Amino acid sequence: MEFSIVNIIQAMLAPGLMISACALLLLGVNNKYSLVVDRIRSLDEEKRRFGVTALQRELNDNEKHRLESIIMQVEKFAIRFKVIKNILISYATAIAFFIVSSFFIGIGFLANTKTVEYFAISMFLMGMVSVFVGIIQVVIEARKGYDIVMIEIN
Repeated sequence: MEFSIVNIIQAMLAPGLMISACALLLLGVNNKYSLVVDRIRSLDEEKRRFGVTALQRELNDNEKHRLESIIMQVEKFAIRFKVIKNILISYATAIAFFIVSSFFIGIGFLANTKTVEYFAISMFLMGMVSVFVGIIQVVIEARKGYDIVMIEIN
């Protein structure tokens, strides 16, 4: 009986470790999410100031160039914001799959049926797929971030 409990705990550990790993990934992405929101707000505020200035007087070439840069950056940040949202959803979905997997691993030991074991494995694999999708989106987001920095530099 004691050996069976150890097996259950060991089998449930893998999804538990993946839950912790995804939670750490979520923490980092959530920080990016907040930073992007703050940057969009600050750029939008700067754009509004240019709008007020344009009503009062004609913008000079530097101001026009900066306004164009701001508009382009806000558009790219909006796209980046959507990608970050998708990353958060992917990691949260992965956590849900790992929780369900862990749950069915426990049920599998109690029910001792292959169907439950296959379902547990399927849920774990779906969680891994969700993590992989999130990682691909992280690469896309990094490229979008690079594009925005290049706009600012130029």
